[in-house]
Amino acid sequence: MELGAFSISLKVKDIKKSVEFYKKLGFTYKAGNIDQNWIVLKNGSTVIGLFQGFIEENTLTFNPGWDQSASEVNPFTDVREIQKKLKEKGMKVDREANETTKGPEYIVLTDPDGNSILIDQHR
Repeated sequence: MELGAFSISLKVKDIKKSVEFYKKLGFTYKAGNIDQNWIVLKNGSTVIGLFQGFIEENTLTFNPGWDQSASEVNPFTDVREIQKKLKEKGMKVDREANETTKGPEYIVLTDPDGNSILIDQHR
């Protein structure tokens, strides 16, 4: 099961200070809008998202249909198919995707240690 591009989504208190910090570590702008309190930064193949006021906790994030450069890949496993396979394996999905739709959708699950996992399909 291919989950797509991986990043870590971080809950931050002050996005401007966080961006300044990560830029000093060599991260550069990839996407987002600092004035809207979210931004995606990249350093090599490492991707982090900084979110102020959007998420309740740090989250492991996967994006079906994207590679690490946020370029589209085809074919890819639709998030609804991923959800179906997870449920067949007896896994609990905390936020389920609507299986009657197509296109952008997401699911959320929690690992045994309480870490949030977001599988977020943008296309």
